[in-house]
Amino acid sequence: MNKNQILLFLTFSAIAANLSASAQSPVAVTLSADAPRQTILFDRTWQFHQGEAAGADQLGFDDSSWRTLDLPHDWMIEGVPGPDPSAMDGPFDSKSPASFGGAYLNGGIGWYRKTFTLPESARGRHISILFDGAYMDSDVTCNGQKLGNHPYGYTSFSYDLTPLLKYGNEKNVLAVRLNVVQPCSRWYSGAGLYRHVWLVVTRPVHIELWGTYVTTPKAEATDAQVNVVTQVVSDGSVADATLTTMLLDPSGKEVARKEDTQKVGRGLITPYNQTFSLPTAQLWSTETPVLYRAVSEVRVGGTLVDSYSTPFGIRHIEFKKDEGFFLNGQRVQIKGVCDHHDLGCLGSAAYKRGFERQLQILKAMGCNALRTSHNPPSPELLDLCDRMGILVMDECFDEWKLNKTKFGYGRFFDDWAEKDLTSMIERDRNHPSIILWSIGNEVTEGFRPDGNKVATMLQDIVHREDPTRLVTSACQQPYHSVQYGFDKALDIFGVNYTPTIYQDQAVHAREIMIASEAASTVDTRGTYAYVPGPGNTVAPDPKAPQLTCYDQWFPGWATNAQQEEIALQKAPWISGEFVWTGFDYLGEPTPYKWPSRSSYFGINDTCGFPKDRYYFYKSVWSSQPVVHILPASWNWAGFEGKEIPVWIYTNADSVELFLNGQSLGAKKFPEDVETVDLPATRETAGSPFTPDHQGPSLHLAWSVPYAPGVLKAVATKNGAVVATDEVDTAGDPAKILLDVDRSQIEGTGQDLAYIKVTLVDKDGHVCPNADNEIKFSVDGSAATLAGVDNGDPTNHESFQGTQHKAFHGLALAVLKSCDDATGAVTLTASVDGLPDAQATIQVIPPAPAAQK
Repeated sequence: MNKNQILLFLTFSAIAANLSASAQSPVAVTLSADAPRQTILFDRTWQFHQGEAAGADQLGFDDSSWRTLDLPHDWMIEGVPGPDPSAMDGPFDSKSPASFGGAYLNGGIGWYRKTFTLPESARGRHISILFDGAYMDSDVTCNGQKLGNHPYGYTSFSYDLTPLLKYGNEKNVLAVRLNVVQPCSRWYSGAGLYRHVWLVVTRPVHIELWGTYVTTPKAEATDAQVNVVTQVVSDGSVADATLTTMLLDPSGKEVARKEDTQKVGRGLITPYNQTFSLPTAQLWSTETPVLYRAVSEVRVGGTLVDSYSTPFGIRHIEFKKDEGFFLNGQRVQIKGVCDHHDLGCLGSAAYKRGFERQLQILKAMGCNALRTSHNPPSPELLDLCDRMGILVMDECFDEWKLNKTKFGYGRFFDDWAEKDLTSMIERDRNHPSIILWSIGNEVTEGFRPDGNKVATMLQDIVHREDPTRLVTSACQQPYHSVQYGFDKALDIFGVNYTPTIYQDQAVHAREIMIASEAASTVDTRGTYAYVPGPGNTVAPDPKAPQLTCYDQWFPGWATNAQQEEIALQKAPWISGEFVWTGFDYLGEPTPYKWPSRSSYFGINDTCGFPKDRYYFYKSVWSSQPVVHILPASWNWAGFEGKEIPVWIYTNADSVELFLNGQSLGAKKFPEDVETVDLPATRETAGSPFTPDHQGPSLHLAWSVPYAPGVLKAVATKNGAVVATDEVDTAGDPAKILLDVDRSQIEGTGQDLAYIKVTLVDKDGHVCPNADNEIKFSVDGSAATLAGVDNGDPTNHESFQGTQHKAFHGLALAVLKSCDDATGAVTLTASVDGLPDAQATIQVIPPAPAAQK
């Protein structure tokens, strides 16, 4: 090839590259000429590439071969192949640097690019991009110019795009590079733009990001006071800006209004401080989670230039050393759980409906609180907690300077701790559901002589940003924390797994305490085989990677559920507890490693199916009548006549047990339960993992010689039957049942329908040993199959596939709506040898979007 041919080749190559790069039609952003502020969901039509891509931050880069997708997106859940194919089993890599903590799923580098156009009418507007979260170590560019780096994957962040944007037919390109170096987390982190991205368009004079701060200095039904501090900024010259703030009650009626005028100028943040008195108020509580709104309007020269709405609740919170937690003057026992951020088979992708379903499951159990372990959550989760009446401990860090993982947060702490903590508080402080800020979980500094200095520094930041709430940190060695004075640096002493300290009078005398992390029973839904102790019926290999549901297995540093509850009953000054955990989560499969890839700690499994412990907590947390038989399976072929331990969880006065209609006697709890004898600390606990169950219990127990048939429990209160439960001996699988949680979902591209799959015998009894392979297919263009699961911590089938085995007779399929599509969608479940089952949902037009 001669020189001219080379030049010709290069010329045509460049033309082809430009044509290819422009083959992806840019997203045209539509703006309203009249709206002073528009918050536009920017999730649609991103190009994605997993792996390094040199030059992808440049405007002319060719991304036409990249995958087109919508956010939220987690590439890690899809299964990134490792360098050794023999180590892969489905999406899981036994040699993954994430190891068991990260669910044996690989991270790496990922790139996202979005091409868009803006109308000429956008000139002169202030335009910024807001990321609710990006995991992790993100570098963001706009039109080839770097906007910044944001290391922490859990805090929200924003960049001003205004100086770099083009208008009319000219294209704009946002590029995001994420770098997930593992191990960077002790649990499954996910990887990607896994939360929402927003384009925020305002006038030059506007309210700052998270620029309203609403507090309720007085919260009484007959006398309430609301204070609103609003930060106004300007991109231009000095101007007189008038701020009008209106308070709207839960029905939307205006109940108060104030107006103030101040000068605003370029680069300056001007605060407006307004206080309102309300002669009557509806108070936010766990039973009545009513929300008001503060509507803020900014005018310059009489023209409306910004309008911003802030939901808030009127409520008063107080922690008392000797009495616990008070909400609106009433003592409320905190009955909470800890949870990581993943949604099981959906990975870390933040779907509002996924969070809502989890909270609904928890509320039905009697739960009233959530700890965001161990990072700031998705904003949607907090919105739901506000609306549903769930109290929140909002937590910022799992690590400070001293790492727990090789590539943990410690490498960013010095430069980013204050920024990230401030970001969390400014974003979240208007949520009435939040009652505590946590500055750390089991941080290594918590049992070091100088750890209190770091704690004091972080607590001072919190008090500066929000003086209305107290600060805690979850301490895994609380006696050492007391020894080194770490507890003195906290407003509330967070105690992990050490119930004996509740009774320590010296600590009680000086500290307000909360059980920031409690219990940690490990079990597998539907598994009952191994029962330690004399007279056990079935004792397979105790090293097998499944665990009995008899509430007897827990790490040596923990307790079981019943021991913790008894300890709390004996210490009413403890504000409450956060049980580890509400749901099984990906990673950290204590006490196992490979092949286990998800935890056993959950009260519910990764599908959201309840384990037996769910009914224990419901019996002690809920006022609804509860009776539950454990084991929830009466299929014990080969053990006829042998003793089967039967436990009953109940809040009734007494329970009578029947086998095939014959009474096995009635039992009730003793009038008083003595304090449980527990290890003093994590440091002095015996073996790292123990099945021992000693001391009193909060269940009723029978030893029943096995015979197939019907086992039934009848619970009575004040002599009347209040609840019954029964388990039946099931035959072979004969049919598939599909149970859809909602018959209609919205065509937003993000709404979900959860479909429970149950294999039953000819009489409709769940087949507890069924593990048949289930194949799924979808008919209809308005939804897709987003995930499948069965709750088995050892299953290595893809969460993103079209088939999955049943586990103890159950499986789950999740449908996700498509954007701007409506119509009927039918899921078909097929099992060899059984009739197909179908479930149909309707995808309907979405409701009008609320302003962010």
